[in-house]
Amino acid sequence: MKVEDCETDFPKLPALQKIETYPITGDKNIQMADNSFSDGVPPDSLEAAKNASNTEKLADQVMQNPQVLAALQERLDSVSHTPSSYIETLPKAVKRRINALKQLQVKCAHIEAKFYEEVHDLERKYAALYQPLFDKRREFITGDAEPTDAESEWHSENEEEDKLAEYDEPILKHLQDIKVKFSDPGQPMSFVLEFHFESNDYFTNSVLTKTYKMKSEPDKADPFSFEGPEIVDCDGCTIDWKKGKNVTVKTIKKKQKHKGRGTVRTITKQVPNDSFFNFFSPLKASGDGESLDEDSEFTLASDFEIGHFFRERIVPRAVLYFTGEAIEDDDNFEEGEEGEEEELEGDEEGEDEDDAEINPKKEPSQPSECKQQ
Repeated sequence: MKVEDCETDFPKLPALQKIETYPITGDKNIQMADNSFSDGVPPDSLEAAKNASNTEKLADQVMQNPQVLAALQERLDSVSHTPSSYIETLPKAVKRRINALKQLQVKCAHIEAKFYEEVHDLERKYAALYQPLFDKRREFITGDAEPTDAESEWHSENEEEDKLAEYDEPILKHLQDIKVKFSDPGQPMSFVLEFHFESNDYFTNSVLTKTYKMKSEPDKADPFSFEGPEIVDCDGCTIDWKKGKNVTVKTIKKKQKHKGRGTVRTITKQVPNDSFFNFFSPLKASGDGESLDEDSEFTLASDFEIGHFFRERIVPRAVLYFTGEAIEDDDNFEEGEEGEEEELEGDEEGEDEDDAEINPKKEPSQPSECKQQ
């Protein structure tokens, strides 16, 4: 039912009929059909007041009709409220100003991109200042040097140790240091995570690397979405595993039945295995214009997040992660609104389902050395 249809359900209002007999022409006074007065009060004024009262009562009855209200709501819902439709209604001069403001916004985005390039140079500068401290930290870790009494003085309220319970642990015990190296001046923006290992029974590499490529420029198609440098791709390295020591694959036994004879045989095959060392065989970002599927997008985004976390948090604050204090800081965020908490809980459920997708399961080839791709 439409609003127009409602108009035929009710007779034409007397007040409106009366008003139609009083035409208005230009600036002339209203020409009354009856100019007679009684006691100084125009009779038509009394009748108009009466009709106005009747009109209000009739309007109340109309607004109480569910069908009429539904028709009005439908008409309101059909009106577009998108920003673009709103802008189209603005005067031409205002539209010109908006377009000019957008041009300024694009210029701001390019200036911001330059800002982050200089920030990268600043990070490189301070990385050199951090390095002597990191070198000394490595000496303490390996036992090549012992801290003085003053250097080793620290009071901790919690000295409980968290133990790692997985088959990667024996290998990670040989990890001596993790370094971050930034790209050289004039080179494309990137950083490399270097994992330094002492001689061990698992692989021959002394250093495993992961390179993260970055860009700091607004997207031409959507410049207003620019929020700073972003990781766009990453390269791992090949781990030269010693025989029988590759923890990124596992050997399973599988029974096969012959279709014709019905005989059964048992075969062994290698399948991907969950391991930290899958970190060095990352999924590649699509460079041919084709989009990745949803699971691959999630895996790649997780990899980028892990690389950023190593660079920004773990390497600079390694001792706090060793003691567990940094993890406690991450857990001490204040709770938000109830609605936000429910939304986060929903996200966590989704993350639990996708945990297995974080590390790509892929057996690397075995060249003689770990190369940066």
